[in-house]
Amino acid sequence: MNVRIPKQNSQAEMMRQLQEFQANSAKMEEELNEREYDVAAGGGAVTVKIKGTKEVLEIKIDPDLLEDAKEEPEMLEDLLITAVNQAIETVEKTNADEMGKLTAGLNLPNIPGF
Repeated sequence: MNVRIPKQNSQAEMMRQLQEFQANSAKMEEELNEREYDVAAGGGAVTVKIKGTKEVLEIKIDPDLLEDAKEEPEMLEDLLITAVNQAIETVEKTNADEMGKLTAGLNLPNIPGF
């Protein structure tokens, strides 16, 4: 019985792949950091604009909500927290998904973190 052992990448090939990955990863990280996301909460009553670096650029609040918040400020506080948290989650998920695409094509050995 002949057993075929899969050909493993040479060390030089693995180093080339790692260097390519590092270059692509740095470029992707730069692009992701520059992206801007608009996230809404409360049916659009609160919107947050956030960069890929998780820097909040802008928060907009519907004027009607501000009027309602005079009597019930907790509602506005909750919507602000929700909108900011959703914006952060959007950035983190997008970044993880995009960076995951880089590693999908690599034939790396089982290295933690890759």
